[in-house]
Amino acid sequence: MRVQLCVVGRLRAGPERDLIDDYLKRFDRTGRGLGLGPATVCEVEDRKAGGMAAEAALLKRAVPSGARLCVLDERGKMVSSPTFSDTLCNWRDQGAQDVAFVIGGADGVDPTLRGSADAVLSLGKMVWPHMLARVMLAEQIYRAAAIAAGTPYHRV
Repeated sequence: MRVQLCVVGRLRAGPERDLIDDYLKRFDRTGRGLGLGPATVCEVEDRKAGGMAAEAALLKRAVPSGARLCVLDERGKMVSSPTFSDTLCNWRDQGAQDVAFVIGGADGVDPTLRGSADAVLSLGKMVWPHMLARVMLAEQIYRAAAIAAGTPYHRV
């Protein structure tokens, strides 16, 4: 099952990009034998400043057809890492070819797009900058594969 991070904004070279690249590379290696991956990042940018609705239109175009849609939002459900891993594996086992994780712009994700999601997840009660949210999501995607593979990366 291919994994795509569909995000608003462009990430320049730097420590956040290095971390994201590292975690997604680890995910690709760990997940390959499990039917998970590869993982890619699709960045969209609303150059016309059309707000959440314009960002949602760009994000919808970035999401692969038929993909499971998971939106990250502060109002979403908080789950444990093992539960997140189970969710990914369940989607794979149900025959999903793609899953798209969406991180919106500064104002969040348009309610219409959020309402059409298969899952809405929160990284916690605190608000995180977009770039750190991307890093944390990439790490959790890798952790999910590590849990599914039974590696010692995730310790209980």
